[in-house]
Amino acid sequence: MSEEKIEKTDNDSNIMVQADSLVKIYKTRDTEVLALQGLDLTVERGELTALIGNSGSGKSTFLNMIGGLDRPSAGSLRVDGKNLFTMTERELVRYKRDTVGFVWQNNARNMLPYLTALENIMLPMNLSHRRKKRARALELLEMVGLSHKKSSKMNMLSGGEQQRIAIAIALANEPKLLLADEPTGSVDSATADYIFDLFSELNRNGQTILIVTHDMALSKKVRRVVAIRDGKISSERVLKEEFADRVQESGIDWRAEETQDEYAVLDRAGRLQLPKEMLDELKLTDSRVRVAFRDGRIEITGPETEDAGPDDGADKRD
Repeated sequence: MSEEKIEKTDNDSNIMVQADSLVKIYKTRDTEVLALQGLDLTVERGELTALIGNSGSGKSTFLNMIGGLDRPSAGSLRVDGKNLFTMTERELVRYKRDTVGFVWQNNARNMLPYLTALENIMLPMNLSHRRKKRARALELLEMVGLSHKKSSKMNMLSGGEQQRIAIAIALANEPKLLLADEPTGSVDSATADYIFDLFSELNRNGQTILIVTHDMALSKKVRRVVAIRDGKISSERVLKEEFADRVQESGIDWRAEETQDEYAVLDRAGRLQLPKEMLDELKLTDSRVRVAFRDGRIEITGPETEDAGPDDGADKRD
């Protein structure tokens, strides 16, 4: 694949991320770990999407693949029209430089401690052909509200300030897609609100953003939340209309309110994952269930469940 081809994207497409039957296997000498098991996901341009899931569910593996830090074992993954499965190493470097920006949870991965905030933001631009690097860095510092910290090094910044600088660094080369791994995981609630407001403002200006988070309050403000379980998409939550225009309100208890509708998700083979709490209610003794279609609804019951007859449960007499 030539460099000209890697730059070419489908300008008519509204899709930023397209994952189809994505599989990732990690091998050691003695074992194989299946981190992704046929994951399907589409993210449109201009979306602000959150990924949630328990540790080991595969969400960080998926984010690393989109960031060009890991390769799929099978399936297909396209970002901004680029096929990450077939990229050469040289094309992958250009992809990571120009297409995606990454905000890590560990601030030590975001910044070099011996450079100032301004110098850290300018660093990615030194790897590109951008002009007026300093002006762009100062603009980004203004955007994250830290112009007065431009000469500060990492040890002079609070955790929240470091995370805001990290967002500026990730945006330095104007990436098509911004990735954030637990961006509010190590900051207080006030700073978390500020960071979310910053993401929201970027999204309103057309930036596509994909966030991995355990922050319940943050995920409840996002219009679309995708849950990953056992390496597959298990459900999606969509922000209710009555909350869609109220995400900036400080009077809402985002942890307590039910702000989203939840939907199970069918994969391309017609399979779905049932929420764990529903499986617990079925009290299954094995993996079998009965599936029936009645009155326009799909019903799932345990194998021991039978339709009760009119005399079912009545005393038997001789």
